[in-house]
Amino acid sequence: MAKEQHGTWFGFGFCGFGQVLGSGDGRHSVHSPEPLCASEDVCRVSASWSYTALVTRGGRVELSGSVNSSADGCRDAWASEGLLVVLRDKDGSSTELRAWAPGSALQGEPLWVQNLVSGAEEEDEPCSETRVGTLPLLPSAHAYVNPQPPFCQPLAPELRVRQLELGAEHVLMLCEAGQVFSWGGGRHGQLGHGTLEAEPEPRLLEALQGLRMTEVAAGGWHSVCVSETGDIYIWGWNESGQLALPIRNPTEDKRVSRAATELNEDCLKEEEAAMTDVWAPAPFIAIQPFPALLDLPMGSDAVKVSCGSRHTAVVTRTGELYTWGWGKYGQLGHKDSSNLDQPCRVEYFAEKQLQVRAVTCGPWNTYVYAVEREEI
Repeated sequence: MAKEQHGTWFGFGFCGFGQVLGSGDGRHSVHSPEPLCASEDVCRVSASWSYTALVTRGGRVELSGSVNSSADGCRDAWASEGLLVVLRDKDGSSTELRAWAPGSALQGEPLWVQNLVSGAEEEDEPCSETRVGTLPLLPSAHAYVNPQPPFCQPLAPELRVRQLELGAEHVLMLCEAGQVFSWGGGRHGQLGHGTLEAEPEPRLLEALQGLRMTEVAAGGWHSVCVSETGDIYIWGWNESGQLALPIRNPTEDKRVSRAATELNEDCLKEEEAAMTDVWAPAPFIAIQPFPALLDLPMGSDAVKVSCGSRHTAVVTRTGELYTWGWGKYGQLGHKDSSNLDQPCRVEYFAEKQLQVRAVTCGPWNTYVYAVEREEI
């Protein structure tokens, strides 16, 4: 029997509110991976812009950043600027969803409570380090959490949902058959239907029909999916190179964003408008309104993907991490604050002989789970 490997969660990027990145030393950003600061062994991370939720193997949720609190008896947590959702064990046969405004710090009356009957899909280990949290998809898979009222949005049972991800204005959904659906706002091509029109209901991505996908990820205004053969398909807004498409001549990169220097509490909501108003014109910024095939260096196969607001991170089959897109706060992990319009390997994990198993991005930061690489 193979020996179970226990690894470590690392983080890099924005930590301006005292999130677990940077050990609370007053820095606003961390440009190279650092182990997370937590009282117990972390198995899952969910990050919003101003705070981060850590789920430990002991069933404890710890919040850090603009919110500092904790709660026991939890299976999962999902953080957003408008809503903090926690999945808790209620008794032997059911679980309970509780949702708070983040500032309430898990105290007082929740905004929303829903009882859920445990299904077969919950019998597996609830806190596997390689498992992406089910939230905001509910365990029943027939509804998902919406950060704005009404908090519970139903899904048609016939869709048989496997994974659901929320962008700033759109939703991506992966069904059991490996097909991708999208809906919501589409003005940046993030829905992948070849237009900039909004879609009120789930619509199948016809460009990907016949290709079985295993992962989806929604950025602020871009989308990514990974096929069972390890191919990456990406579409939407390419303002910072998050699609790995050329955005400008690197020698002309003299633009400065006001959002990079001002810690505006409403910046996540207003981010798109801020970038449009503040940044100087860039002729190579592009919108890709339908899925495009992306090749990683050395022909590497992808197995995991996650998106920040305007950056993208992919884990390969061999346990390497590639990142690209907006890097102002070091969220790409390359020891600087440069933007990248092509995939670049995060050398830290290779240098430390670590194998990356999972990645999850906050809007302006990145969290990675890695184990020691086994000797061949």
